[in-house]
Amino acid sequence: MRRTDPQGHGPVRFGPPLPEDGLPVLPELSAVLAAAASRGDHEPVGGGPALREAACGYWDRRGLHCAPDRAAAGPGAPSLLLALTAALGGDVLVPRPCAAWWAPYARLLGRPAFHVPTPPESGGVPDPYALLETVRRVRAEGGDPRLLVLSVADDPTATVSPPELLHETLEAAQGEGLHLVSDETWRDTLHDPHDTVLLSPAEMLPDRVTVVTDLAGSLLPPGWPAAVARFPAGEDGDGLHARVLDVLTALDARVAAPVAAAAGYALAEPEPVTARVAATVRLHARLAAAAHSAVVTAGALARPPHAGRHLYVDLTPLRPALTAHGVGDAQELEDFLSARLGMPAPGGHRFGDDLEAPRVRLSTGALLPASDPQRAECLTSPAPLELPHVRGALTRLGSVFDELRDEAQRWEPPR
Repeated sequence: MRRTDPQGHGPVRFGPPLPEDGLPVLPELSAVLAAAASRGDHEPVGGGPALREAACGYWDRRGLHCAPDRAAAGPGAPSLLLALTAALGGDVLVPRPCAAWWAPYARLLGRPAFHVPTPPESGGVPDPYALLETVRRVRAEGGDPRLLVLSVADDPTATVSPPELLHETLEAAQGEGLHLVSDETWRDTLHDPHDTVLLSPAEMLPDRVTVVTDLAGSLLPPGWPAAVARFPAGEDGDGLHARVLDVLTALDARVAAPVAAAAGYALAEPEPVTARVAATVRLHARLAAAAHSAVVTAGALARPPHAGRHLYVDLTPLRPALTAHGVGDAQELEDFLSARLGMPAPGGHRFGDDLEAPRVRLSTGALLPASDPQRAECLTSPAPLELPHVRGALTRLGSVFDELRDEAQRWEPPR
């Protein structure tokens, strides 16, 4: 079995941050934070009553009933996942590829992290047969797999797993006695909710799934760290909740009071927040569709993005051109494309993919202009892709990939 290995070329200990929206902070949200700025304290471990109640209301509106004593808050999803991994013990299973921040916390605790392949049509949820085979092999080698982390709306692939696949994978996980952590950071960023069915694993397997949501996905700026977790009901869920609070206490992982006030306001989803989320999703859906068109027109491979602010690109068809530029693996591709594009292009190895595979994640926020007034204009414009700064960024993206396509054709061996 191949384990996540931080050694070798391009070691990955901490991955790139979540794709940012690249937009000004919502004024109403800034006002709430400013009103609480005189509070120099922090929330109790796991979050205060108001924050936990706001989180329960958020989940209730999505069909996931939750009581405040089954909720917890932390300063970002990584702290919650670290606490869950420590509380559950055993080995960790994650999809290949997966969010860059999942596996490092298992390694930090000295736990093996095993990557499980995903099916061709989507990422975030392992193939059920590959999951069963991985669990069997890990146990045959003396391992103890206990935790599966997955995401229905996925980073880095920007896909949404179909309910049929999710159901089969959850059945396999349940049969093997695994606890699941469902990272639902991107669930509110579906590009077309009427075209995509998103079901939470907690709806299908309510007694074995803990839901984690980083509010940087759609509700808060990434510099205001806050995340919430929903634990399953029953004795097992109560015990896990208590152990997670113990770990958070040991880490002193608390949400700052001003950030908690902003988080509670955002989780209540007043009209300014819902309007901003909808406008942000529309803008990034357009950017993602345009970026996807540019890279596939040039001959690269990418699944159509359905959620989030990113897309995952496979440049295997352009390998002759990359080889001519001395690019032989994902780390070298990251360096090469980041310089060419003038924007971050983290390689697939940062998401648990093979180092040899020429894949990168591109973030749509990097296609937006630098100044806040120009960014605000992108939100309100009926044709944001025609604005000069956005059009220029998309043109540059298309030109870089077109040049690689032309070079790849020149370097193809004669038939």
